Amino acid sequence: MLKITLIKSTIGSTPYQKKVVEALGLRKMHQTVELPNTPQTRGAVAKVSHLLQVEEVE
Repeated sequence: MLKITLIKSTIGSTPYQKKVVEALGLRKMHQTVELPNTPQTRGAVAKVSHLLQVEEVE
């Protein structure tokens, strides 16, 4: 599992990056979600890694 936290605002980001963040289930600053560690999740995280904090959780 991945613990993903939104640490930077999406203000000023491209519309594509905003959609990726929303698709990950993040809507507010400092909101945290746990998602499975799959290639699809890793790819989405890689697109907006500068806005997120990611930790691996067992």
